[in-house]
This record gives sequence, C-alpha cells and structure tokens, in this order.
Amino acid sequence: MSDTGPSTVLVTGAGSGLGEAMAGEFAARGWMVIVTDREAARARAVAEAIIRSGGQAMDLELDVTDPEAFKAAAGRIGERFGYLDVLVNNAGVAAAGSVEDTPLDDWSWVMDINLMGVVRGCRAFLPLLRASRRGHIINVASYAGLAGAPDIAAYGVSKAAVVALSESLRVELKPSNIQVSVLCPAFVKTNLLETFRSTDPSHRKRVTRWMENSGVSARDVARRVIAAVEKPRFLLLTHTNTRWFWRLKRFFPELYFRTLVRMTTRRGGDQKQKRSKPE
Repeated sequence: MSDTGPSTVLVTGAGSGLGEAMAGEFAARGWMVIVTDREAARARAVAEAIIRSGGQAMDLELDVTDPEAFKAAAGRIGERFGYLDVLVNNAGVAAAGSVEDTPLDDWSWVMDINLMGVVRGCRAFLPLLRASRRGHIINVASYAGLAGAPDIAAYGVSKAAVVALSESLRVELKPSNIQVSVLCPAFVKTNLLETFRSTDPSHRKRVTRWMENSGVSARDVARRVIAAVEKPRFLLLTHTNTRWFWRLKRFFPELYFRTLVRMTTRRGGDQKQKRSKPE
C-alpha cells in the first residue's frame, strides 16, 4: 500500500488463533507482517514460521494493557519503516455470565483488554497510519457486540463498545484517508477459551460445542479481512446466520427480542432437564 516501501500490517494477539491466521494470510500476499503478542515466544514462533515459508515478518512483545509497550512498539516501527499501512486490533479475551453475576473484577479485566486495548492501539499507531497516506484500521469486535444476547454481559458490552468506537473513528479519520473496518465474527475455533472466565461451568462446554460446530474457520475470517482491505468495507459479518439475525434486529427489533427470549428459555429448559436426569 505504501509508495515508499513494503506494505506493512501489525496484528495484536497474533501469537495464536485468529491473529495467527490473519498474519499468515497477509504474509502469503507479500505483506511485511509485524506479529505481536503478550507472550514473546508465541510472537516469535509465528514470525519465524512466516519467514520459513518465504514471507516477511518481525515479532514484538506487546501487552495491550500496557501503554508503554505500545509506545515502544510504535517507536520501533517508526524507526524501521516510518509508516504503518494496516493495524489489526485483534487481541481479546472472553467471559460469560449475567450482568448481576459477573464479578466486577471480570468486568474490569474484559474492558481493559477488549476495549481499552483497541483504544490504546489506535492512539499509538495513528501517526504511523497517517504517514502511510492510505492507512486502514481493522478492529476485531464480535457478533456478540451486535446481538444483545444474555449471559455474555461483560464480553458483549466490550465488543459493542468496539463497534461504537469504530463508528466514531470512521468519521474522524475520513479526512486523513484512513479506512476503518469492524470485524464481527461469531463462533470460530480458536484458543480463546485458554483465558475464558465464567460464573457457570456449563458456559465453557456450550461455547466449546459452538466453536467445534461453527463451519467457519479462522482462515475463512482472515480472508474476509484481506478482502476488506483490498476493497474497503466497514461492517464485516463472517457467518451467514449472523447476517440474517443482524437484518432481523435492524428491521424488526421486537421480533428479534422475542426470538432471543425463546432461544434463551429453551436453552435454560434443556439445561434443567439435563441436570434432573439420574446418573
């Protein structure tokens, strides 16, 4: 994308899962990929794999809760390239539980990573994105940020905030010719459950099952991101069923609400029935 050097992309949380898939897809297309992760060994392993495959990569340790780490990363990229073409704010964590049951510590943990990590990333790298003259920010939210679903309170709110942040950025950055996209995938098989927090053990089993049966891979989602960079688009929905649910919510909000209530009631009934069965 840049006229002065290789096209550069930085992906946070790229040491595994969806971030790793996105790093690989960019690298396969000739991009210089800056692989970042809070675990330096993971970032290094992904960068080395890209290089062994003939791609270009560098690795950086980056904890998205640490403003000084962002400052250091921006300094290194500025010294080496002087610009950044694409920023993918991907690092995130998941939690389940109702508004009432989710501990306040979990609310703070989720918000600090999922929302403030994105805010810190945008603030730190905007000067480099402006320097490319054709920058693009991809903020990874979730369909949970659009769904208004129960029992994922802190996670859903954090991702809804990322959608709102992206909408604001899209307007604010228009004069700078910086594109903004918000990625809202549903369940994809990744290692997101490594750090998962929940008030109910059944949540983990349920999410695991949904991930296993998703039908959409991390690589599929990564390719959707590439397509949005090549032909800019703001809202990226990656699962067919979420596209239909999003239309239902937009145009028939009360019907959507009743549908959620029915789904939640049925799921709750199924769980009670399972617990009542004799061993």
